[in-house]
Formats: sequence, structure tokens, C-alpha cells
Amino acid sequence: MDQDSQPFALVVRFTVRKGSGGAFDDLVASTAAGIRTSEPGTLVYACHRVENAPRERIFYELYANRAAFEAHEDQDHTRHFLTAREPLLESTRVDFLSLADGKTPAQPQTGANHG
Repeated sequence: MDQDSQPFALVVRFTVRKGSGGAFDDLVASTAAGIRTSEPGTLVYACHRVENAPRERIFYELYANRAAFEAHEDQDHTRHFLTAREPLLESTRVDFLSLADGKTPAQPQTGANHG
């Protein structure tokens, strides 16, 4: 599978500053609304809270390909998120992922007879 058609993903771990969790979650909600309405190449954009770590947030993002990720990064709502999040965060760690194997929404199902 060439890079233009290969799904592209990343995981981001945020530590939110004390007292900033609500503001960060509101920012995520408004950003996700823009993603849902205007980013068909963004297959998964999920923010998770971490049990027993109330200031931690983990994002999992899956894009149809790298071009879809680049289109996501160029959206007004994404650029706003990237700027507005900074004063709310204590730390950020980003891991870019390359698919080794598995099943993703970007791959058609084959071989199974569901009937």
C-alpha cells in the first residue's frame, strides 16, 4: 500500500493545567464539531479521559491518508485549537503512527458472508 492511500494516525497525550480541564474539554467539543461537519478524510478524532488521572487526555486520530491529515491541520477550527490550547496545558506528547496491520474504517471488508 503506497503512502497516499495508507491510513495515517497519531496519538496525543495532554496533561491539562490544574483548573483548566473544563475549558480544555469545551475547546475540544467545539473543535470536534467542526471536524464532524467539514472533514470527510478524518475517520476518527476521539478525546479520551484517563481513569484515575483527571488532568490527562488522550487523543486518537485516524485519517484516510496523510493528505487528509494535512487538510485537517489547515482547517480554521484546528488552527484555533492549536493556539487556544497552549495556556490550558502543562505538557503535550505526540506519537505519529504507521499502520503495520489490522482493520481500519479506511479498508473495505472482504471475504465474509454476513447473511
